[in-house]
Amino acid sequence: MTTRTKVVPAAALLAIGAALLGHRLATTPARALDESSFYHAVAAGRVESVSMTGDDIGWEIRGRWYREPLASGERSIEPFRAYVLADRGFSSLLRESGIPVHVEQHRPVPILFLVLTGIFLLVCLVVILVLMLRMHRRGGQIMTLRRSGARRFTGSEPITFADVAGVEEAKHELQEVVEFLKEPRRFQALGGRIPTGVLLVGPPGTGKTLLARAVAGEAGTAFFALSGSDFVEMYVGLGAARVRDLFEQGKKSAPCIVFVDEIDAVGRVRGAGVGGGHDEREQTLNQLLVELDGFEGHDGVVVLAATNRPDVLDPALLRPGRFDRQVVIDRPDVRGREAILGIHTRRVPLGADVELGVLARMTPGFSGADLANMVNEAALHAAGLRRESVSRDDFESAKDKALMGAERRSAVIGVDERRAMAYHEAGHALVAHLMPEADPLYKVTIVPRGLMRGTTQQIPTDDRHIESKPSLLATICVLLGGRAAEELRLHRVSTGAAPDLDRTTRLARRMVTEWGMSESMGPLGYGKPVEEIFLGRDIALHRDYSDATAAEIDREVKHIIVDCYAKVRRILEERADALTRVAEALLVHETLVAGQVVSLIQGES
Repeated sequence: MTTRTKVVPAAALLAIGAALLGHRLATTPARALDESSFYHAVAAGRVESVSMTGDDIGWEIRGRWYREPLASGERSIEPFRAYVLADRGFSSLLRESGIPVHVEQHRPVPILFLVLTGIFLLVCLVVILVLMLRMHRRGGQIMTLRRSGARRFTGSEPITFADVAGVEEAKHELQEVVEFLKEPRRFQALGGRIPTGVLLVGPPGTGKTLLARAVAGEAGTAFFALSGSDFVEMYVGLGAARVRDLFEQGKKSAPCIVFVDEIDAVGRVRGAGVGGGHDEREQTLNQLLVELDGFEGHDGVVVLAATNRPDVLDPALLRPGRFDRQVVIDRPDVRGREAILGIHTRRVPLGADVELGVLARMTPGFSGADLANMVNEAALHAAGLRRESVSRDDFESAKDKALMGAERRSAVIGVDERRAMAYHEAGHALVAHLMPEADPLYKVTIVPRGLMRGTTQQIPTDDRHIESKPSLLATICVLLGGRAAEELRLHRVSTGAAPDLDRTTRLARRMVTEWGMSESMGPLGYGKPVEEIFLGRDIALHRDYSDATAAEIDREVKHIIVDCYAKVRRILEERADALTRVAEALLVHETLVAGQVVSLIQGES
């Protein structure tokens, strides 16, 4: 509460209290008597004195009288007031009774009462004016809330397609939008119509927002950007008003680009929110649908939107005439990663041992944002060591930090636990190297990083989009290698294998229920995820099979894991000496690269 809102009520209360006090002082409290009671009191000799103020009709009597005698014989005097009709015998009655009479004119209203009354009225006027002013300001705030809040970017150095790499197909598709914004008449002369909306679909960090800004930079037009959550408010109708305001701004600046990031916040399937069709979010979506393709056209306004959940969007939003074109922006391949690294290292002094192609092969599955973060972490690591350039070791440290977290060399680890970690990671490394279907070994370490005590890294030779059954079984074997090594050499098992067992079980179950890789269950899919549209995530599994089938699935999952575990034990038993050499080397050096592990397996020191 502001100071003004505190002072005004206090002043009003003070004025009211002052007016009541003045009225109290101006009018002495007295007992009211009717005319007959007054004459009776005069006849009984109980009236002490009288003050009369009269007119043609009657007399206003004010005086003092004795109350009824008390039990002790004492009598108290108190004021009274009465009103009697004018009578010629009234004055003589008072004189005969020996009562002192004072005749007064009409008493004027006390000056103090008039002053306090004026102050009270003035304060009331001030309060009314302040309330009207606050209502006016509140109305202005409401009008401000109705604005979309879209931010217009008109930087002196706009982003162009040259600043975006790894998404060549997406840039080619969006080049049509750029050409339309530059030369709309060329398309309109042939009866062509550019898509009203273009939906950018892809995982987080793949450069959807950056690509939208590059389209605006290439076209040289205004670029309005806001998030889908900016439309959603608790006030009814506010989201729809913001949508209207956004398109009004776009029409004034046409040709222009309107970019809505995370459009799934407002564009989810209708009928799933709280309140049904009257939900505020759905009203906002309805207004957006009308603005995209309604009675009133929006020539020159191209709407770009980004999401990583196109499956939850309302079908009406994706139909032709609205977001009728979807541009998929996936994670970059090895050539795309190399190009992205080239862009992010433009201003970074690189060491002679840094090869961007090698770094690209070392980072499969990295998005553009991941690569940018890795370059930044490498530069910070080199600056912390006071180097003049960023070396390959800096990139190695940055990659490991991105994948596994920062090193925790200060963690206190007991001798027995450290030995168990060494044999556990040695088992992973040995199986990864000896199984040809597994991804090549890259590095193994027992230095704690993040939440992991130790890590065995494998890097695939190329980017894979599908997995074969042999490669999946090899992955399960590598995951079970740590537990098998502990059981074989230390004759005990520990909780360190819990993450491996969890991943192994989930992988084997998907092989049986989703990918049809079980001979006994056949090429069938069992169960499907139940997706709650309003929550936007998988929260359950729909069982479309019997209990007998569920038991068979459990047996088949167990069969796959048990067979892989038996295979891993045979490999480690046959190469027990190599397992010991790798584990003992880890206890000494803590980190081994692939070449060192291979030398130890082959019996070299």
